[in-house]
Amino acid sequence: QVHMVESGGGLVQAGGSLNLSCVISGRALSALTMAWFRQGVGKEREFAVGAAWVGGNNRAADSVKGRFTISRDYVKSTLYLHMNGLRPEDTAVYYCAAARDWEASGAGEYDYWGQGTQVTVSS
Repeated sequence: QVHMVESGGGLVQAGGSLNLSCVISGRALSALTMAWFRQGVGKEREFAVGAAWVGGNNRAADSVKGRFTISRDYVKSTLYLHMNGLRPEDTAVYYCAAARDWEASGAGEYDYWGQGTQVTVSS
């Protein structure tokens, strides 16, 4: 079992930056692939960025590429989402997620989820 808790959401002006954290606990973390998803009001949950917990396989959706990056701190067992150049359309609840399947892509393929943290970008 893997437990994930996000924090760091808030209100930010367009063009600003925000960093989200996801503290992860559990077993066999090195075998997992990690990701950040987001879900706006009335929208489906969508993939933003992802990476293996150990190693690379970094990837990002076209909508956030060049603005959002993912990183990990193994000592703190924490996954981070670094967001720059925020836009009003980035407003959403952001979730960290983990999958046992290395090739997981869509939300339905992820096994573990945090509770989500709200990010609101004002214009």
